[in-house]
Amino acid sequence: MPSWQGKSKGNKLGYRIFIGVLRYGGVQLAYFLLRFVAFYYCLFSYRSSRSIFQYFHRKIGYSRFRALISVYRNYYVFGQTLLDKVVVMAELPNPFTFEFDGEPHLHDIVSGGKGGILLSAHLGNWEVAGHLFSRLKTRINIVMFDGEHQRIKKYLEGITGGRNVNVIVLKDDNSHIYAIHDALSRQELVCMHADRFLEGNKTMEMNFLGEPARFPIGPFVLACTFRVPVSLVFAFKETTNHYHLYATEPTVYQAVKQGGLEKSMQDFVHVMEEKVKKYPLQWFNYYDFWSKD
Repeated sequence: MPSWQGKSKGNKLGYRIFIGVLRYGGVQLAYFLLRFVAFYYCLFSYRSSRSIFQYFHRKIGYSRFRALISVYRNYYVFGQTLLDKVVVMAELPNPFTFEFDGEPHLHDIVSGGKGGILLSAHLGNWEVAGHLFSRLKTRINIVMFDGEHQRIKKYLEGITGGRNVNVIVLKDDNSHIYAIHDALSRQELVCMHADRFLEGNKTMEMNFLGEPARFPIGPFVLACTFRVPVSLVFAFKETTNHYHLYATEPTVYQAVKQGGLEKSMQDFVHVMEEKVKKYPLQWFNYYDFWSKD
């Protein structure tokens, strides 16, 4: 299986240093320091660098030289998106502008009075749209793996203040399912990634970038079970200061036994592949996504 272990890059000290730079030196100084951090990861994160190199070379079709350069650029853009997320969520002074394709779709979900599910992937930086979600006038529930970085999440929550966002942590006892049900019952939005899984999670193979890859069925089973509108949401950094956000027209899927699972997964993978081809540098899955092991 893909060797992701439910942990993300970074540590609390690193976040603290860069947040200090952002507050007192600004975004551009933080970007400058980030160049050295990206170079460090290129040299010393062999496993993730190898996986990203293979992605650029075999899936995107870059030459070996271009793929090698793209590994560095990918780390750099990934770091930028992390910093941008902190800047936007903490409402620090920033130069960012936003273009949103599909915002009316999200308003339609909210006005429908049934709640809704927003699915995304580790592609781009959809969390940067958080301040735009405030215009939806409903609570946003973000579902995430706990991993070992609860302290980092608490630290980030501390600097972002009292935003109308709730975190639902995935648990082995499935208590998160009840939390999701409660959120939808309150007509709130539930956001989750649908591209990664941990050992023991149920998966289904889907053709992605020309080769079968395994995707978790959990998010899609929830969508089919709760029968609420589902929108696919992505955000991509198009220039240094500009983001383009996308939200697809909401769909209510049939039950699993009526083909809803396959249809929802096909829709998700189709849109995800479309966005990867348009924004190849913003693929942030640092492991062999197509592993057969």
